[in-house]
Amino acid sequence: MSSVPSSVLPKQRVLIVDDSRIVRTTIGRLIRKSFDVREEADGEAGWEAISSDPSIVVVFSDIQMPKLDGFGLLERMRSSADPRIKSMPVIVISGDEEDVTKKRARSAGANDFITKTTDGTEIVSRIDNLLHLVEAKQQLVVSKQAIDQTVTRDPLTGTFTPHYVATEGAKHFSHARRHGGSLSVLVFQIETYREIVEKVGKPVADQLLARVAKLVMGTLRAEDTMGRTSETGFTVIFPGTSSQQALAFARRMNEQLDRAQVTYRGQVLKVTPSMGLAALDVDSSNAIEDLMKLAQQRLTDAAAKKAQQRIVNKDEVSVVRPVTLPSDVERAVQAVENASVDQLGDAANEVLRRMLPFIVAVCRKLNVEIPLDKIAQALRNQPK
Repeated sequence: MSSVPSSVLPKQRVLIVDDSRIVRTTIGRLIRKSFDVREEADGEAGWEAISSDPSIVVVFSDIQMPKLDGFGLLERMRSSADPRIKSMPVIVISGDEEDVTKKRARSAGANDFITKTTDGTEIVSRIDNLLHLVEAKQQLVVSKQAIDQTVTRDPLTGTFTPHYVATEGAKHFSHARRHGGSLSVLVFQIETYREIVEKVGKPVADQLLARVAKLVMGTLRAEDTMGRTSETGFTVIFPGTSSQQALAFARRMNEQLDRAQVTYRGQVLKVTPSMGLAALDVDSSNAIEDLMKLAQQRLTDAAAKKAQQRIVNKDEVSVVRPVTLPSDVERAVQAVENASVDQLGDAANEVLRRMLPFIVAVCRKLNVEIPLDKIAQALRNQPK
């Protein structure tokens, strides 16, 4: 197969943004043999060209311009959500050769800096160097992505990588939607990780994180997928699992971590998780990413609520701390238990009558049925 002659290959386009027509014409004449050229007279017009013209590969920009100056144009480009624009090489043109100006241009995101007296050969050389640098960076990114996709395990915790979790989750999501099945996503993170780092250092905190991951993985089914998706966070995909089943798992896991007694050199290391859950049977979503984002948002909300509760009242009872009976109720229970049937007088009957609403509320909360009607009838039959 014969190669295409370089003379027929399309030229790469360079945008020159400068309010001086003489400067635009001069630079354009110097580089037209090697590049296609587009000119704009102010920063706003330059931004519009960059946003709408995908053939632009390099931008020359003056600093002092009407409507939007060079620093403003750089700021928009470097904060753009479009990777093409964000990484596009920018060469600042200026008649000011002061180091302060050059330093500010570099800090704003300029890749190079030339004066308006720079000759054409040097300009073309600098453009070529920048394009080669960008190409090399893009190749590195592609190579890293290829490596990330072949590695499936997080080296610290042994859980799966984010890419693997997303890939497996997409498969399970597609299967669940086709067959009307269930699918749940649980995300959790260790809220006390930073506190542990401050107490015992990062290596020990990371070892603890690995132990937590191993503990949770030991409770999963073979078809479940768990991955480390942030520094202290994990995502679990539960195929064929309803929201209620996943919620029951989350509660058991929370209890396990709360009961875990972890000490290091005499210091107690408290493992406190925050969790978020999303599921197909209760949430509307079009992709596994939707469920994962929703679960993550619920985790974020839960973590913020916990933090606010700690700030408002540090002595507030935790949601996983056992609730104790008030002392007067406790004494009344002991009195009734220790008394014989003959000893149950008016005072004891009154205590029982007062406790009946409490008993009813507890039974409703636990969804337990006891013969409340018979108890109430027996109390009514007691002599007053």
